[in-house]
Amino acid sequence: MRRARHSRILATLGPASSTPERIRELFEAGADVFRLNFSHGSQEDHAARYQAIRDLEKETGRSIGILMDLQGPKLRIGKIEGGKVTLQAGQKFRLDLNPMQGDATRANLPHPEIFAALEKGTDLLLDDGKLRLRVDSFSAEHADTTVMVGGPLSDRKGVNVPGVVLPISPLTEKDLDDLRFGLDLGVDWVALSFVQRPEDIREARAIIGNQAWIMAKLEKPQALDYLDEIIDLCDGVMVARGDLGVEVPPQRVPVIQRQIVRAARAAGRPVVIATQMLESMISSPVPTRAEASDVATAIYSGADAVMLSAESASGQFPLEAVSFMNSIISEIEADPNWRTVIEANHSTAEATTPDAICCALRRVANILEPATTVAYTTTGFSALRASRERPVAPILALTPQIQTARRLSIAWGVHPVAGEHVHDVTQMVEHATHVATRHGFAKGGDTIVIIAGVPFGTSGSTNLLHVATIPQT
Repeated sequence: MRRARHSRILATLGPASSTPERIRELFEAGADVFRLNFSHGSQEDHAARYQAIRDLEKETGRSIGILMDLQGPKLRIGKIEGGKVTLQAGQKFRLDLNPMQGDATRANLPHPEIFAALEKGTDLLLDDGKLRLRVDSFSAEHADTTVMVGGPLSDRKGVNVPGVVLPISPLTEKDLDDLRFGLDLGVDWVALSFVQRPEDIREARAIIGNQAWIMAKLEKPQALDYLDEIIDLCDGVMVARGDLGVEVPPQRVPVIQRQIVRAARAAGRPVVIATQMLESMISSPVPTRAEASDVATAIYSGADAVMLSAESASGQFPLEAVSFMNSIISEIEADPNWRTVIEANHSTAEATTPDAICCALRRVANILEPATTVAYTTTGFSALRASRERPVAPILALTPQIQTARRLSIAWGVHPVAGEHVHDVTQMVEHATHVATRHGFAKGGDTIVIIAGVPFGTSGSTNLLHVATIPQT
């Protein structure tokens, strides 16, 4: 079940893709990692999907990553009398802590932390940015605003506060309960919503520890002020363009996306591009040209993975969405200019022995054109540093830890295989050649390039590069 492509596909499971049969079809169509979106569905639903993935993993012999996506804080207004009112541009409108139903003059906003962070002139966005209010005055219990952009406003619509760091934890009581549940299941990645500051990652890490890797969802523009520190503290990042596109002008989103991808690649953290990649395929069996170009842009930039949300979770054509995503990636990676762009965006290696070895791996692979490269790794560190270099040949990551193999399934160019410990160079070469041939990466007479750390099994000790030829059978 090896993939010929380097970039990965993260597919969300939901009502349209919950049966073991459909999950298998999505995997065979190209899904590498599955997302359990805890904003929807019950814990029992997610447990059943989790088990179906693990059963598929045993059947296929390929490590499959599972990412749980926490809902995070949802800032919403309260109920409106009659269910809906229409706000006119220029009118005055109050938001307050009063739990009574709202009307054309006011609405309940049950979030005192918002009032605590306001300043005069702050913009408040309602209903995914369709309505815009400007704060004229405020207190700890209310905000008096002027409607700048009006329109219909109905019950429980979301509120965004662009440009303001809110004094709020990214983990709600629901998130904490879901997180305990997911970690008990054994998820490989935890996607953390509403990340604003490095402290948000530290808070999550204190709970998660090493039970799973943390993916910071960058959907708040405030996080960009701390981008490098956030990336340094987490294990991967997701460009969550949905909420990000509400809080910043749409024309800024592609610029921010490139900024995040560049920073994540330089740090060697897997980066995922998410939201509305093939949005039209929720109801159409084929994507638009613009959507195909959007996916292509992510692949040309060197993103590790691209994500399907409602397209695979609740759309009418989940299998077609994954198949088209797979074919778009394959087409781009077959373009000779793709490699040129990847090389042009290459980041300078850090002055460490592991990075020097991985940099040498890329150069040796460019010269010798081996059938595959092999990275021995216990924690995943060596494989991620090799992936950061974006070598021409695929990266066969060999690890004794099944958890590491599953976590690496989202990384660019990495084919993770869980297996035995090795104790010396001879055993290292024999094991690498055996796995490379068994998984279809090489055959007798092919060259492979191996990196490892001596002494074996020591995390972060990558200091060995070995070129081997697979014996003819």
